[in-house]
Amino acid sequence: MKIIAINGSPRGMGGTTGRLLEEVLAGAAQAGAEVEIVSLSATPIRPCVACDACHRVGLCPLKDEYEQIKEKLLAADAFVLASPNYIFSVSAQMKCFLDRCNGLAHRTALEGKYAAVVETSGGGGDEEVLAYMARIVNTLGAQCAGSIGSPGAGPRMFPEQEALFQKARALGHDLCACVREQR
Repeated sequence: MKIIAINGSPRGMGGTTGRLLEEVLAGAAQAGAEVEIVSLSATPIRPCVACDACHRVGLCPLKDEYEQIKEKLLAADAFVLASPNYIFSVSAQMKCFLDRCNGLAHRTALEGKYAAVVETSGGGGDEEVLAYMARIVNTLGAQCAGSIGSPGAGPRMFPEQEALFQKARALGHDLCACVREQR
């Protein structure tokens, strides 16, 4: 089973979002999944130019890493979207990536796949961001197996950290169970 994680943190895996994502993926790996992380901070994605080519021909004409990431999403059994909460939304890097997924949404190309969503913040508004990412998952045709967020996070530290990490690893296990059991 292959799971790809899209990390939208500008800090890559060195930030709080990366740290919580590591725990989700550790749970998935313990459940037997092969995991891969794409850090959008290291993979520049240009903004959508609304040319509509993704709807007409299924390919984006912009020359960057998006098509390679899209192929990894299509090949994976499941995926994880992870983003910090920036002013009650996802990061600019994640938003740019999600906008480029417009063609996948119109084709429901990820139908039959499962996903989890991960969010961190220094303040509040977690539920809105988690709900937004879960709606994106559903719009892409996939089913959201679950989510985890952490308000009040500091630099790679969390309130009630061990309990949060246990929940994160359980989410990784649950994601794998959804794929195996097709539930």
